[in-house]
Amino acid sequence: MTNTPAIVLQRVSGDYERIGDLLDLIRLGFAYMEGVIDPPSSANRLNEAMLREKCNAEVAIVAVEDDALAGCVFLAEKDDHFYLGKLVVDPTAQGKGIGKLLVQEAERIAIAARKPLIELQVRIELTSNHAIFTRLGFVETARTSHAGYTRPTSITMRKQLA
Repeated sequence: MTNTPAIVLQRVSGDYERIGDLLDLIRLGFAYMEGVIDPPSSANRLNEAMLREKCNAEVAIVAVEDDALAGCVFLAEKDDHFYLGKLVVDPTAQGKGIGKLLVQEAERIAIAARKPLIELQVRIELTSNHAIFTRLGFVETARTSHAGYTRPTSITMRKQLA
């Protein structure tokens, strides 16, 4: 895993002793979306048991800064790529490059697994997130709708890896 001063990235599984803190981090990181995105984020439905299962089923990486959880990301392996989800940086730790470190680690994992790309989805309403992912090298490949919606609700973005 990659480290910068005071920021340590570590892979975790379902038996992670700080699963409650991780759930709190995800809820905190997605809280700003409440009332902004429609439909609401799936992060709202997560509980500790579901998060433990997610940590076992996917590659789960946390960023720790001075013993505090500062960020996380999950990678779900697909046939020809990894799906990057639940990328969160604690609002008090934003601006330190933690999100970029987590994405770079995801890229290293994908390359090591011989997956040529990473895919993610970002909600239509979150234009600042579109810009962040574009700066990180992701490009829009599709617009999709959640079940029951006739308008696009998400943008699919992909990054081709070297």
